[in-house]
Amino acid sequence: MVFKAIFFDAAGTLIKTTRPVGESYARVAQRFGMEVLPGQLTERFRRCFASSPPLAFPGAQPDRIQEWERQWWKDLVRRIFEPYGRFDGFEDYFSELFEYFSRADSWSLYPEIKETLAALRERDLILAVISNFDSRLFGILEGLGIAPCFDSIVISSHAGRAKPAREIFHRALETHRLKAEEAMHIGDSPDKDAAGASAAGLTGVLLDRSGRSASDNVPRLQNLKAIFSLLDRAG
Repeated sequence: MVFKAIFFDAAGTLIKTTRPVGESYARVAQRFGMEVLPGQLTERFRRCFASSPPLAFPGAQPDRIQEWERQWWKDLVRRIFEPYGRFDGFEDYFSELFEYFSRADSWSLYPEIKETLAALRERDLILAVISNFDSRLFGILEGLGIAPCFDSIVISSHAGRAKPAREIFHRALETHRLKAEEAMHIGDSPDKDAAGASAAGLTGVLLDRSGRSASDNVPRLQNLKAIFSLLDRAG
């Protein structure tokens, strides 16, 4: 199969936070009188994020989506801090934290990203992002200089469904009038990206930078540069 399109996850695949999440949460919280160890907040974030509802709002009016996005994150952050007692400055804390993660300088690209995307563009492939993210992603990718590399950016909060739901993958396919078998999706989540894309009929590829994933039933890359050997083998 000759692929016509490559879809990418965003966080953990193309971009990462410049500091560990727990460190950023703790640094900002300290200014509002809340002292919590960064490691504790990292673990709380991991657990609370995993148990949160999807970042998607089926049927939401377009002009209210950003309001719902902000509330989704506020609910998550409030849950993260629940074990640590009263947080009088929470509203102001959350506003600063939400704005902090909207800035491109709070994120960075993985080292191989720009070179890989440029080389893929030279192959005349359709490139797109499919991410369980909110509206801030557009500005982040623009600020990091890679937004022009993509023909479309599909985020769960706008699509009304989040990965691994097949509908969000089909949204990207429909945008470019593609058949599922003509597209590959790459991401760092075995369930949301690799398995989700495969269930939707695409070729799901796991980006396993650590080399520690136990998933063996999908193609696996440790670095995005390895995508070229995968494409060449596919024809």
